[in-house]
Amino acid sequence: MAVAPPDRAQGAAPVLGGPALPGGPTSPAGSAPSVDPATSVGDEVPVSAAWVPPTWEDIVRDHSARVYRLAFRLTGNKHDAEDLTQEVFIRVFRSLSTYAPGTFEGWLHRITTNLFLDGVRRKQRIRIDAIGDDSERHPATGDLHNPERRFEHANLDLDIQRALGDLSPEYRAAVVLCDIEGLSYEEIAVTLGIKLGTVRSRIHRARAQLRRSLAHRAPQALLAGDLADGDPLAGLRVAQP
Repeated sequence: MAVAPPDRAQGAAPVLGGPALPGGPTSPAGSAPSVDPATSVGDEVPVSAAWVPPTWEDIVRDHSARVYRLAFRLTGNKHDAEDLTQEVFIRVFRSLSTYAPGTFEGWLHRITTNLFLDGVRRKQRIRIDAIGDDSERHPATGDLHNPERRFEHANLDLDIQRALGDLSPEYRAAVVLCDIEGLSYEEIAVTLGIKLGTVRSRIHRARAQLRRSLAHRAPQALLAGDLADGDPLAGLRVAQP
């Protein structure tokens, strides 16, 4: 999906640069010698303060697929996923100047899920209008050159997406982050800003509801108890880089 950069004239803070490294090319002649990147001595600026934000193009190139995948699982349809992805990158771009270097992917997870939950609270409903559309089930061959259409064609399981859509937004966010994105309970607690016990409770209840919704896919296994404590989204977890 092509993600358009935000309009700087409309309030987007320019962040395509960053503080220069001490002693770097932009330092005036006679300035203090450069600091060893592995150390911080005395009152010298710590290494993290010298982090240079990536450009808009770098962010979109490196992270658009990950953000779109998460947005699609959370929203349940292409159009809302595209809108959420665009909103995420605008928020990221405008917040880069205040970002404390750490796990960039974790920061993206947090922004994506929080924007999704904020949007749901505003609307008080979730639209999953693409589920029953035959054109979504069987994309034309030419459409497969589009990254989003390739993802849907290869990954969209209508039963699972319907089952996810039946979950409350809070349960859905927790179980998607855990069972599809592969985050730990501790990482999910940080991402959603909730207690670890709440994470465990939401995931447990979400999985139980998913197993009931997907029972028709493996009724004998369910009756035999094989799915009693398992992950109903097994096989959907994305490969981590």
